Amino acid sequence: MSSNSSSSEPVIDAEAIENLRAINPDDSSFLKEIIGIFIEDTPARIAELRAAMASGDVSAFSRAAHSIKGSSSNLGAARLRSLAERLEHDSKSQPLTNFNHGLSELEEAFAATKSELERLE
Repeated sequence: MSSNSSSSEPVIDAEAIENLRAINPDDSSFLKEIIGIFIEDTPARIAELRAAMASGDVSAFSRAAHSIKGSSSNLGAARLRSLAERLEHDSKSQPLTNFNHGLSELEEAFAATKSELERLE
C-alpha cells in the first residue's frame, strides 16, 4: 500500500466546501453542523477499523472504511477519501493484518483534515 497515489491530493477540496456553503449561503450553521458531525463521527469509524482488523472481521472493516469514504467525499476531504477507498477495496483481497500502515496513514490524513475543517468553522 503505497501512499504515492494520494499524497498529491488536497486535504480539502475547496470546491466541495463552497458547494456546501451554497446550500444555505446566508447561514453558516449548516456547514458547521456537517463539519461537527464529521469530526465527531470519524474517530469512531477509525476505532471500528482497528477493532475489525484486530478481530479479523473483513465485513466490519470494509463497512467502516466505506463510511469514512462517503463522509469524506461529502466534505471534499480528498486524501482521506482516497485512503479509505483503498482500504475498503484492498480489504476484500488482502489479509487485514496488512493494514497497520494504511490505518496510520488514514489517521494522519484525518488529523490534517480535522485541522483544515476547524479553520473553516
